Amino acid sequence: MRLASIKASLRGPSALPLRPASQVMDLERLGAMHQSRLSFMRTLLRRIMLERWQIDTPRFELCDQGYGTVIYEINTHQGLFSFVIFSDYLSAEERNDRVIASKWDLTMALVEGRVEEPYLEFLRQNVPLQEAGRVDSRVFVLSRANRSARNFDYVVDQLAQGKQPDVNRIVKVGYLYRTTAVYGSGKLGMADWDKVSSRYPDFARPFAAEMFACLMLRSFSLLQVEHIARQRNPEQFTAMHPDIKRYFGIGNSTGLGMAPYLINHPMLINRWVEMRELALGLVRSLGHINDEVRRRFEQLLARCARHMEETHTEDEWQTENNQRVIKDIAVLREQAGELLTDWNHLLAWSEQHCSLQGQELLVSVMLELYPQLVDGLEEYYCAEEFLDLDPLMPLQQLKEVIEQRYDWALNIDFSKQGARDIFWYRSEEKMEPRLGQCELDSGREKQMALGVGYAVYKCYGQLCQYIKEHPEHTTARFMVARPKLRGIVRRIQSMNRCVYGDIQANLLARDILPMHLLRCKLSFFGVSKFDPRSRLWVRNTMFQGAPLLEDIGKSYNDDWFMPLAPTQGGND
Repeated sequence: MRLASIKASLRGPSALPLRPASQVMDLERLGAMHQSRLSFMRTLLRRIMLERWQIDTPRFELCDQGYGTVIYEINTHQGLFSFVIFSDYLSAEERNDRVIASKWDLTMALVEGRVEEPYLEFLRQNVPLQEAGRVDSRVFVLSRANRSARNFDYVVDQLAQGKQPDVNRIVKVGYLYRTTAVYGSGKLGMADWDKVSSRYPDFARPFAAEMFACLMLRSFSLLQVEHIARQRNPEQFTAMHPDIKRYFGIGNSTGLGMAPYLINHPMLINRWVEMRELALGLVRSLGHINDEVRRRFEQLLARCARHMEETHTEDEWQTENNQRVIKDIAVLREQAGELLTDWNHLLAWSEQHCSLQGQELLVSVMLELYPQLVDGLEEYYCAEEFLDLDPLMPLQQLKEVIEQRYDWALNIDFSKQGARDIFWYRSEEKMEPRLGQCELDSGREKQMALGVGYAVYKCYGQLCQYIKEHPEHTTARFMVARPKLRGIVRRIQSMNRCVYGDIQANLLARDILPMHLLRCKLSFFGVSKFDPRSRLWVRNTMFQGAPLLEDIGKSYNDDWFMPLAPTQGGND
């Protein structure tokens, strides 16, 4: 289905039922979203499995302890790429997940073409240094990762003794490595997004290359533990059971560095949200409900409940959220069990009786039921990130646009205590986003322009005053008189062409919860098992339950939504 025909269905008497921006773009609701069929990990795996990418290891040079160099070669329908891994010894004292770290267990690069010896030496001199090094435009992605202190040595010991890892232990930490950064899009000399998206269609979707790097890290982690265990005790060694392998994902630590992206790329975020809401609209309008759909719906809700029960976190807030979602699932199952005949009715019922996370989980489950309606929308995740100024727009029209599209910003009392207590800035050492308190911290003059709501509020005030004196003027005249407002006016006019647009929240407020921003973006990535470590950063799991590289070429039904731990009896 073409995007133009889908968007045409937004208008007319038979328009798709889309949720309003005032509901969808609320920050707390965005922070309640879950993974779905349209999440980037899912769409990437569908492409790999359906196109049957060929992934080999032409270079495997690891010592008995697992240190050394490994090169994967990836042959797709449209190109040849290499994934280069450097595994180095790291003492427990040096292991640090924070961005200030300078050494890691693994460093990696996704590279265009085949890596020959001279280029490998260039990578070896720079990739382990990460930000302190410098790569070239053959590199798409640069990343690093640390071993899980709770799992890595344990799994090696079990396999070396001829035993399988205890699934109950893996449930608590479902990965062997945790990545602490995945860089792309032109950083540190790498290929920028324009080059990747125009020359390499395999990775032309947002964050496809970054997600692929994490997938390859997961594959290497499984390969490495088996290699070390085999070298340690070749006579007793046993390979890991495939079901347990699939249950291992990759850990991820995400902090404030991800948050500004949602604000600085409004056209792209609008597109991501729009595609998800279009998918929901298609399901609500065209999703036929029969006995098979009812059976599958019940199965998915039961799976989601068990997945939540298997999610471990020490954070009280997240624990309460997870418990509430489990209760939401129970009442949804009861409500649907009476007689599920209409998705609109159930969705409306959930908005009255379930938490935001329960409501958004229902959306993800609904999308899971109808791949034939949903999957094609993944082709439209890209968007031109261009904010254009319309100088001929009459000021009265600009005023109406603000009143209609940004009523949420005008309704915020910015004079209220705590409404402007926070400012966002980049640290001088690592250029990573940080939060400052206006009363305690200096550097407010260098703050990042993330307070969109407040900027719109100030612009509206000056615009109203200007219109009183010059009601007949256009935007061009207003820009000459108020040049500092050019950026926010450009944004207002451009976002008026979007269905959804800006996140509706005051990001300068004292009580702002950046976790909602992080979780929103991570849900589009497709992560699970959220484990907040503070209000500013969260651990999570990627690719848990996903197929293995050795599954490529086999029948693929794309059914790893909300993965569950394998039964212990299946480990024998």
